[in-house]
Amino acid sequence: MSTLLIHNADLLITMNDAGETIPGGALLIRDNVVEWVGPSSELLPEQRQAGRVIDASGKVVLPGLVNTHHHFYQTLTRAMAPNSVLFDWLKTLYPIWARMDGEAVYVSALTAMAELILSGCTTSSDHLYLFPNGARLDDEIRAAQEIGMRFHAARGSMSLGESQGGLPPDSVTESEEAILKDSVRVIEQYHDPERYAMLRVVLAPCSPFSVTPELMRESAALARSYGVTLHTHIAETQDEEKFCLEHFGARPAEYAEQLDWVGDDVWWAHSIFVSDDEIVKMAATQTGAAHCPSSNMRLASGIAPVPQMMRAGVPVGLGVDGSASNDSSHLLAEARQAMLLQRLPGDPAALTGSQALWLATRGGASVLRRDDIGQLAPGMAADVIAFDLERLAYAGATHDPLNTLVFCAPQQVDLSIINGRVIVEDGELRTLDIGPHVERHIAISRRMIRGE
Repeated sequence: MSTLLIHNADLLITMNDAGETIPGGALLIRDNVVEWVGPSSELLPEQRQAGRVIDASGKVVLPGLVNTHHHFYQTLTRAMAPNSVLFDWLKTLYPIWARMDGEAVYVSALTAMAELILSGCTTSSDHLYLFPNGARLDDEIRAAQEIGMRFHAARGSMSLGESQGGLPPDSVTESEEAILKDSVRVIEQYHDPERYAMLRVVLAPCSPFSVTPELMRESAALARSYGVTLHTHIAETQDEEKFCLEHFGARPAEYAEQLDWVGDDVWWAHSIFVSDDEIVKMAATQTGAAHCPSSNMRLASGIAPVPQMMRAGVPVGLGVDGSASNDSSHLLAEARQAMLLQRLPGDPAALTGSQALWLATRGGASVLRRDDIGQLAPGMAADVIAFDLERLAYAGATHDPLNTLVFCAPQQVDLSIINGRVIVEDGELRTLDIGPHVERHIAISRRMIRGE
């Protein structure tokens, strides 16, 4: 068995139930699990003799961040339709995404995950909902395994094309028979239900305006028969609400409830336009929400009632959302954006720095239904990150390391450990040669956008 000791941290932020922070903190990792956490001064002589020792002087150490909603492939089409609302933005991009293939899915996934890891993220879900030209969920699963990220692969789907009254063109939809058949395949081939799992599968029909009620119901039944979780977009925009009222006679949250898409195995992306009563129902059923502030701002969608959901007991985490509606995959930046956005109505304490970090760690873990990540405590997965406080962007703020991370300009991690493996060291990603990879990514993006 291997052991790794991190000690002498300026501050160790545990994110445990007590919200404990430890000046001069240390933690001992055995294989892929945290074995001990406490002050460095209390380390036993044998603990100091770990197989590898990392001196975290001048650094703040905390659990890896958790991303609950993303579309990795959208790194290929950033900064497009820059002044559009969601439906217009989608209509612009659907034809370009239709040109993707398996290589594009694989390369774009590596790009998104590299960005996420360097921003402090150690666990991410991704919602892949279109599979043109032979692309498969397997393509991004391979990327996650190569780069070393803990991954929840959401097998998305679109079956309701324009000819049937849906939003997407028919060319990017699949038959419901094929969707359900492939859903069974990826669950049986890849899903790992065990503690500390590096790979889990999620079933994720895309949205009310791109799948039928029948597919929603059948996907939910299938997921529950296998014990996997469910994810979809709900209550993101007023256009979506109008669509649901016109086609289904119900608001999006009510429609989801009618389809049995509520429960502690379900989380919704966005949840902006939810009423007080719907928030109460989300809390009662423990239906989770992925809050994506940057995307919601970029598309002028609205502001999710995050503090109200948190007070009610709704599981809430953060998502960077698609890299074509955020144009970034920086999860620490998303925590900062969430904090600032909730203050706009006039309450400077609407969301605090510690609450923003809670959303990015414990909140995300609860949304993904993980009780083994999101905090540094004995028995938890060894997902650990550290930021060097002695840098230009933090100068003058190091008296409060926790708030330094959230209030100051978002930086990249100096150290990232995922499942006990060092993935980033001295600020350098060890599992991907970034230069040649970026060249490959740009070439694929240009071909897709130009239609070559």
